[in-house]
Amino acid sequence: MTEPIRVLICDDQALIRAGFATIIGAQPDLDVVGECADGRAAVELSRHLNPDIVVMDVRMPVLDGIEATRQLAGAGVEDPVKVLVVTTFNLDKYVYEALRAGASGFLLKDAPPAQLLHGIRTVASGAALLDPDVTRQLVGRYAARIRPAEDTPDDTALTPRELEVLRHIANGLSNSEIAATLVISHETVKTYVSRILTKLGLRDRVQAVVYAYRRGLAS
Repeated sequence: MTEPIRVLICDDQALIRAGFATIIGAQPDLDVVGECADGRAAVELSRHLNPDIVVMDVRMPVLDGIEATRQLAGAGVEDPVKVLVVTTFNLDKYVYEALRAGASGFLLKDAPPAQLLHGIRTVASGAALLDPDVTRQLVGRYAARIRPAEDTPDDTALTPRELEVLRHIANGLSNSEIAATLVISHETVKTYVSRILTKLGLRDRVQAVVYAYRRGLAS
């Protein structure tokens, strides 16, 4: 029998933590191994509990979710932990930085329980989670503050079609939506996405979105 996915919940609001714990703990394939109210505790508990995924708030006391994510999943971390950021869109202007810090995905706090569970399973499986309905709004809202960075790989390595797929990813389209837009198969889109990530040295779709905005490729 497959071991359940070990989940650590980090949120400074007790009611949110309790709600998440109830929803997650009711699933036979998920196991809540711990809860905490700030980022520093999340980092410390992760070292002791070895969760498969941390469900992370961003705005918290002591150590915010961005820095906690960087310490858990950022560049250079020897044994990174997968992080799913759960945020309030209208209040949280730091989600872009959380994605840069190493988060594997994000959801809004008002997402339905089924979407939260899907997000946890998706990120824990090694895939990235970007809600197509909010990606463009959430990242694009701060695109004016994002400038192309010299330390990002050169996108000239991409073919015109790969560049087109990357732009669609950055604008929040799922693989199925990209396939429909470009009139190609879902499997072909998956191949393009894989090639894009490999050529640019990116980990997942989250990093692809960040990359595209930093290079000014998103519309």
